[in-house]
Amino acid sequence: MSQSALNKIGVLVSGGGTNLQSIIDNIHLGECNAEIKCVISNIADVYALTRANNANIPHYVISHKAFTSRAEFEQALIQTLDTYDVDMIVLAGFMRVLESTFISHYPGRILNIHPSLLPKFSGLNTHQRALESDETTHGCSVHFATTELDGGPVILQASVPILDNDNATMLAMRVLEKEHIIYPKCVQWLCEGRIYYKQGCAYFDNEKLTAALQLEQIK
Repeated sequence: MSQSALNKIGVLVSGGGTNLQSIIDNIHLGECNAEIKCVISNIADVYALTRANNANIPHYVISHKAFTSRAEFEQALIQTLDTYDVDMIVLAGFMRVLESTFISHYPGRILNIHPSLLPKFSGLNTHQRALESDETTHGCSVHFATTELDGGPVILQASVPILDNDNATMLAMRVLEKEHIIYPKCVQWLCEGRIYYKQGCAYFDNEKLTAALQLEQIK
């Protein structure tokens, strides 16, 4: 293990929190030696906060609308996260772009999941865009977060076929099932020190990844 193990997690959310739940479940099953110290949402009354409450995890709402600048908002996030001495950040459907104030405070310790096979379809509406582009496969990617939107080095991906009768909702549901597999796995790896970020690259078991790992490779 070339990097120190991390195990105190802060999770940022903006919605229903199904990926948060998958990580909570993974920890409860003993598959990840970690603790979610707090959950923060930028939007009030989302179901992710109910999930945190049900799991007895401290949870907060810090609205981006309460701040005059992105940097002030990010500093407020940092202040709460640092109260819990978290050493890694998991973005679980967090719908705000994070910039240098936040990214530089947790260098190489922020994971994000994106519903496409990056670098394809960064940004929003990925499922509809995949359908309109006549892709034959679609999927999801876990990557280290950097200041570039959905642009940090990709660690692990999972694919699903695009079916003839697919619409965006149907495709999204199948991709989400894969998200719930690969995201807890990457959180576990980061906790164990099996993955780490160095000089703009992702490493797995001390080997620099020249391409993303695929779920089928690691089963």
